[in-house]
Amino acid sequence: MTKLNEDCLILIFNNLQDSLYSCLFVNKDWCNVVIPILWKNYSWYINDNELEKKLFTTILCCLSSSSKQLLSDNNIILPSTILLNIPLFNYISFCKFPKIEITNKIIKMVLENNFNNFEKRNLLEQEIYKLFVSQCKDIKELQWKTLQPLSLFPGALTCFSQLHSLNIDIYPLNSNVLYEMSQICKNLNSLSIQNFSKDSPGLISLIDTQRNLKKVYLYDIIKKGNCKELNKALARKANTINYLYLANKIFKQTPLFLESLVNLKWLTIFNINSYSERYNGNVKELLAISEFPHLEHLRISHLSCFKEISLLIEKTKGKILDIYIYISKLDNFIENTGMLIKSISNNCPKIKLLYTYISQNDFFHVKSLLLNCRYLEEIRLGSIYSSYTEFIGDELLDILTKFSSKSLTKVTIGKWRCSIDALKRFFESYRGRTLSYFEIPYHYQSFISKYINEGVIVETFKF
Repeated sequence: MTKLNEDCLILIFNNLQDSLYSCLFVNKDWCNVVIPILWKNYSWYINDNELEKKLFTTILCCLSSSSKQLLSDNNIILPSTILLNIPLFNYISFCKFPKIEITNKIIKMVLENNFNNFEKRNLLEQEIYKLFVSQCKDIKELQWKTLQPLSLFPGALTCFSQLHSLNIDIYPLNSNVLYEMSQICKNLNSLSIQNFSKDSPGLISLIDTQRNLKKVYLYDIIKKGNCKELNKALARKANTINYLYLANKIFKQTPLFLESLVNLKWLTIFNINSYSERYNGNVKELLAISEFPHLEHLRISHLSCFKEISLLIEKTKGKILDIYIYISKLDNFIENTGMLIKSISNNCPKIKLLYTYISQNDFFHVKSLLLNCRYLEEIRLGSIYSSYTEFIGDELLDILTKFSSKSLTKVTIGKWRCSIDALKRFFESYRGRTLSYFEIPYHYQSFISKYINEGVIVETFKF
């Protein structure tokens, strides 16, 4: 029998899932190939508590003798199986770098009732991270949400030099530690920053040293203090950044770098505190004057700025593919919805997805939208009011019936009330092209069942 070489086995085993574990027991060669694949792809995806405990025990077995002795000297007692067993493989070298949730589980397993003892927890966490930094090579993703100075541990250069994605919680980290990371990792494609309160020279250096930073995520940033240097650093990366995610409770200071990002393709602004409009005026004004000619994707949540978005869209070059707007609190401050529909109709011929809100006065804009945007596949036209007592949604549904393109197969009209006759006309217009999704009030379910059974509608959402 011809023996498959290792490269062939790797190709085969990488495409196996359920039966991969059984391949361990065929022979030594198969075992040597399967072990790295199992540990790389599945080590952190165990739902069984007993198996998870065995996994963590194996990891702790890989601690160096000096680490085990240090823990013992500080009254952190490891099970005797961990102290005596010698691992058959260097399992840690096969793993993806663990997230904070994994290390916390390992620590909790060891310390049990002493988990809240900061000194013990910190020391055990330190030794676990030292183990992974020393053994993992060229990792691509890192979630740095610990006060441990990962960039100072032995092996940091080999471990982090090829990082593509870094997610950091700034609050517990010393600026010097971030500076050291900036000397190691210079090829980030994605940088996520959380809990930033003031300018950090180490963070600024980390941003400046990146050669091709494309994606930036800012969570709960600018709580207090001055962040001028952060703004300047991000502005200096304007040529490469094409993806920006802003998620803040309150925008107390304006993200001035936003105006510089002329190559932006994807913009998401998420106002976490949906009831706070007080501090967001500057953000809206910045949107109105900014120009993103290459913009393709726009997401705005919990921020009413239809006018500003309209002005922004007018300065794009027709490349927008989807627009998603979500407002949780309606009625009081929604305006200029028709202006937005008109702007999209005139400037977004390639758009495929649109989630927004309209009033009854905006219906005539929807007709132009459907005629000009023939690539629309999914549309949601929510009502800016909480309820209606008349069937004024018939007019909207008739416009969709007459002017929808063949590509438009997912439709949501929210709480616009429609008559049975209008719904029937709409559904009948989809015979032969299939409506893959439609949102409908629950009391229409018996009526719509006919069209589901006939294959005119694939899926519905009832409310």
